[in-house]
Amino acid sequence: MNEQDKIKSNHDESLKNKQGDSGVKPSSWTRLLSKRWVFPAVYTAAAAIILTLVWVYQDAGQKPLNPDTAAVVSQEGAAGNKTGALTGDPEALEVVASAESLVWPVASPSEVEVVKPYYDENGTEENHIAAMVQYNNTFVTNTGIDIAREDNKTFDVKAALSGEVTRVEDVAVLGKVIEVTSPGDLKTVYQSLGETKVKQGDEVKQGDTLATAGRNEMEKDLGNHVHFEVHEDGKIVNPSDLLPQR
Repeated sequence: MNEQDKIKSNHDESLKNKQGDSGVKPSSWTRLLSKRWVFPAVYTAAAAIILTLVWVYQDAGQKPLNPDTAAVVSQEGAAGNKTGALTGDPEALEVVASAESLVWPVASPSEVEVVKPYYDENGTEENHIAAMVQYNNTFVTNTGIDIAREDNKTFDVKAALSGEVTRVEDVAVLGKVIEVTSPGDLKTVYQSLGETKVKQGDEVKQGDTLATAGRNEMEKDLGNHVHFEVHEDGKIVNPSDLLPQR
């Protein structure tokens, strides 16, 4: 080989070495992605992450409210119920009726007495005799109690229960009659009245004056008095069992 060939050969070797040193080497990501198992592993990991997020979300949705949140919800619900009541929503309204106790149909119970008792079917013989009413040679049982003053003076007759006046009538034998209908299917009836103070359809409160005591043909021997009856569920009951002790 002559001198020129040697120089050319050395030059070519030098170029090859330089080109080999300056060539682009494959990166670590390229080498990693060239492996067969890489993509399945990535897919599996991604699927695991997605499933974990789904479980966490579902679990959070099923957890109960904490006490503070529950209290807020409860207060909002109560406020809603109150609003419904104020606006007249029938489902929100809750009506609570306060029952009255029967009182004597007079202003001062100590100033009157029962001059004829109620006829009690299970009562004593003494009660049966005292509670008979004689009218034109006919005896009938007393369906209420008759109240009068010892001095035979008239007195104000009061409402024993609150309610609506459902009857005001002048009956020939019984005298003037007033009937008051109260909640709970209760009726109080006042007979043998003098001057009446109310009319049918009036609303009266317990203790309001209905009339004055008077006389009637049925029990004219009793003088000025009021015949007082109590009807419960359509049945006559003994007023003395319901009235307070004097």
